[in-house]
Amino acid sequence: MPNGWIILDKPLGLGSTAGVSAVKRALRDGGYPKLKVGHGGTLDPLATGVLPIAMGEATKLAGRMLDSDKCYDFTIAFGEETDSLDLEGTVIATSDVRPTMEEITDVLPAFTGAIAQIPPAFSALKVDGKRAYDLARAGEGVILESRQVTIRDLSIRRPCEGATVGEVTLTAQVSKGTYIRSLARDIAHALGTVGHVSMLRRTKAGPFRLDQAISLDILMEKAMARALEDVTLPIRTALDDIPALALTPEQARLLHNGQVLTGIAAQGGLHLALNGETPLALVEVLDGNVRTVRRFNL
Repeated sequence: MPNGWIILDKPLGLGSTAGVSAVKRALRDGGYPKLKVGHGGTLDPLATGVLPIAMGEATKLAGRMLDSDKCYDFTIAFGEETDSLDLEGTVIATSDVRPTMEEITDVLPAFTGAIAQIPPAFSALKVDGKRAYDLARAGEGVILESRQVTIRDLSIRRPCEGATVGEVTLTAQVSKGTYIRSLARDIAHALGTVGHVSMLRRTKAGPFRLDQAISLDILMEKAMARALEDVTLPIRTALDDIPALALTPEQARLLHNGQVLTGIAAQGGLHLALNGETPLALVEVLDGNVRTVRRFNL
């Protein structure tokens, strides 16, 4: 039974929920037992790239992926701003101003580090209990509060030639809650023009990289060959930033039965408890006591 992570290279136009459905369908068509399946972070339909899909016991860690850093390549097309800040929206502002590469290079440091950002009106954030994008699509004015996010790295991925440029492709490593569409809008405004995202590709989500991702075609091929294990990453891949805690068979038995382990010589904080190579639980160590935070049934 595949308990672990399948990393999809999400194609353009596919929503994150549809990505989950594709994995469920592959499991069903391949004759696998029914498993709980979920994704580790929403990716817009107009974006492509890394979409972690958790299967079985890995779904217990999906929430951790929501808090992880993400990396993106994205293209800002200058001259038009849309209401959705991407290709799908209606143009709401235009400008004849086109920046130079030098101007773009000079403005990027202002968007690196902790910055204040207003999310797009077309977002899944809630306003008075309703999704902002539902209100925006209904023509209602949506005012979202500014919030602080962190841009850990921001650089030019592909320099363009010419005195001025109509678009530029950047790469960014960002914290939870960052909207690349808002970042593109604000960069364009800082350059004295307007713009929108014309290409967005996620290259990393937490520990998961683009070179680990597979297409929907490969997903189905492996499922029909009963070989999904070939493309399934272990549960512990999502915990590469957490130290391992090796337990004896007796300690593993006690922990599995819900008991608190005492007298454990380990640094305080979260650990991945292991019985040999098998993950037992995500545990917290405090003053030599080990308590289960999330148990795996493997």
